[in-house]
Amino acid sequence: MAATRTAADVGLRRLLWGRGVSAIGDGLWFTIWALYLTRVLGHSPATVGLGMAVAGAAGLVAAAPIGALADRLDPRRLLVALTAVRAAAMAGYLPAASLPVFLLATVAFVALANGGSAVRTALVAGLVSEQAARVRALAGQRVAQHAGNAVGAGAGALVLALDQPGAYRVAIVGTVVAFLVLAVMTLGVPAPGRPEPRARRGLRSVLRDRPYCALVGVTAVLSLCWAMLSTGLPLWIAGHTDLPLALSGAMVVLSSVGIALGQVPAGRLARTPDQAARTAAWSGVVLAAACLLLATTGSGAGVVAAAVVVGAGVLHLAGELGYVAAGWTLSLGYMREEDRGAYQGATEAATATVQMVGPGLFTLALDGWGPGGWVLAAGIFLVAGCAVPGAARWAARTRVRAGQRARSR
Repeated sequence: MAATRTAADVGLRRLLWGRGVSAIGDGLWFTIWALYLTRVLGHSPATVGLGMAVAGAAGLVAAAPIGALADRLDPRRLLVALTAVRAAAMAGYLPAASLPVFLLATVAFVALANGGSAVRTALVAGLVSEQAARVRALAGQRVAQHAGNAVGAGAGALVLALDQPGAYRVAIVGTVVAFLVLAVMTLGVPAPGRPEPRARRGLRSVLRDRPYCALVGVTAVLSLCWAMLSTGLPLWIAGHTDLPLALSGAMVVLSSVGIALGQVPAGRLARTPDQAARTAAWSGVVLAAACLLLATTGSGAGVVAAAVVVGAGVLHLAGELGYVAAGWTLSLGYMREEDRGAYQGATEAATATVQMVGPGLFTLALDGWGPGGWVLAAGIFLVAGCAVPGAARWAARTRVRAGQRARSR
């Protein structure tokens, strides 16, 4: 048993370091991609937007089936394959001046991201069976991800400062190498525990599991907090206040540092599904409070308004930490172990759906209604958070009944 634990620990460390290195590539690419695609390759913003929309839709459709594959195939090898394809797609951006090559590279790179996250979560669940240990492992990987993103974004800033085609291409090569490092490190992860094939029900049974789908659906609504920070806040500061736009960048830095320091401790608030449901509810309340604070800064300027934005940023960070920790525990705690890949794929699909509509929601709400847009967002967060405990109780009841039927046979 000790040897098994040691092997699992080694595997989790390899995944953590691999995730950190690949995140450097993510941070580098997401810092430079807009200028590279438009200024170096010469694609119009409309073309780039269309490519990203098509890729996002493909990722939404692919997430659940890819996750289900992890139940039938070795999730390590599947994750290696997905990472290698994404590395090849990134290399495809080097000659992607033609529209077909650009679309192919974009769809392959973006669309596999959500499915890869589902497979990674299923792999972690296969390496360790205890729920708190799973959440700790996922929290550690998220910390590594944000640390890597910060390093990559710093390197990307240097590329933007040089603003030369050669510098952009070197950055792309560096991103390819980062993904290949993750693929190689994943190959060294020990084989995870595999459920009995006869017990699997597959993706269709997951989609028919209405309590689970309702639970991850309402929980996923809280992921609007990411669009709130990346889209809502900068649009608000630029268009509705007299505060410096750099303040929104500072809030991103605050979030990244806070996640690095707080994600692992936040997992202690969601060690059990019951705790996770309560944490998700409180996260919705806290995120709603952050929105209401921001609504008071319309036409604001000076130190007081900036302090209110910072206070809202702190509340946003607390809400995000709680939501992420709760989401892991709920999605893992109520899934069927035999179909963990399929269940995690469904979870990623729910999150991807929210992420597709999030930027548009904040853009339309804030442009159309001003402070009222923040009130609307607050209401969405509050309703979603308060719905999580009820959905969790529904899921728990169905698991108890299923267990009773199984014992009576």
